[in-house]
Amino acid sequence: MLSDALHNCRFLKAARCEPTDTTPVWIMRQAGRYLPEYMAVRSKVTFIELCQSPELAAEVTLSAQRVLGVDAAILFADLLPMLVPMGIDLEYAKGEGPVIHNPIQSAGDIDRIRELEELGSLQFVFDAVKKIRRELPGDIPLLGFAGAPFTLASYAIEGGGSKNYISTKTLMYTDEGAWKTLMQRLARSLVRYINAQIDAGCQAIQLFDSWAGCLSPDDYRRYVLPYTKQVVAGVRAGTPVINFLTGNPALLPLLREAGGQVMGLDWRVNLADGWKTVGYDVGVQGNLDPVSLMADLPTLKLRTKAVLDAAGGRPGHIFNLGHGVFPEVPPENVKALVNMVHELGQRV
Repeated sequence: MLSDALHNCRFLKAARCEPTDTTPVWIMRQAGRYLPEYMAVRSKVTFIELCQSPELAAEVTLSAQRVLGVDAAILFADLLPMLVPMGIDLEYAKGEGPVIHNPIQSAGDIDRIRELEELGSLQFVFDAVKKIRRELPGDIPLLGFAGAPFTLASYAIEGGGSKNYISTKTLMYTDEGAWKTLMQRLARSLVRYINAQIDAGCQAIQLFDSWAGCLSPDDYRRYVLPYTKQVVAGVRAGTPVINFLTGNPALLPLLREAGGQVMGLDWRVNLADGWKTVGYDVGVQGNLDPVSLMADLPTLKLRTKAVLDAAGGRPGHIFNLGHGVFPEVPPENVKALVNMVHELGQRV
């Protein structure tokens, strides 16, 4: 049961498409390398050590919300550790990002991918959520998050990042039965993992399909939509889901079909057009080009105003970037952006 302060906070009111005093804002990757407070912690530990320490994950989550003055905190975690208890050998290699040493290379390899039924090995995530929720201001919601089934499957198959997703698409196209088995195991595992975040103290969830933009609409409908829809439908009732997909505005109608109370838009679509496409009965999140934060402040303000103007003052807009903030961005510009949104987004 939400407190009155949380129920009536800007972010959750916007997620319900209710009027707010001003446009709420948070920033994807808001606890990141651009922020000195984050780097002060990160310089002492590896990335995965930071993720696996509830105390440190809570510290960087809380400091980012406090320093920036944003309307929501997002749990500091990573998409991939949930794959480890499913049988994936994951390493965060210095300078290379995540590397999977036993990628799925054939349909037979899917037999060793175990469904995530017991969540004890991920307790560090839930302990971090509990600590953050205890220490956050009473009117600031905490967002949990997870990778969508396609993005997690792609990592598991490609073994890391990819430009063309050749191995993923080859398996998808040539053995639909194996693909279905993998995606169903991921979808059921994600429902358990997400709901455990909610039970620990998250008020909303963002589902990241960071790599699904590589797909055509027909392929998304056939190979991805049923499983993303299964995850969204399985999220604990009353918890808003932000369904975020990047890289392909042609998929927006299907993103809406997959479900969620808020559709996350990247910068490749005009926000007004994107909202019209997904329908005004859901909220939208976005969608400033992250590179805008490298500009001088007058230019940043003009670009911020353009996004707000595209929203047209309609209830249900949550301001964000179209993707995560870059490490090179001056932290002063991010703080200025938050103030600009609150100033320009005020309702008369």
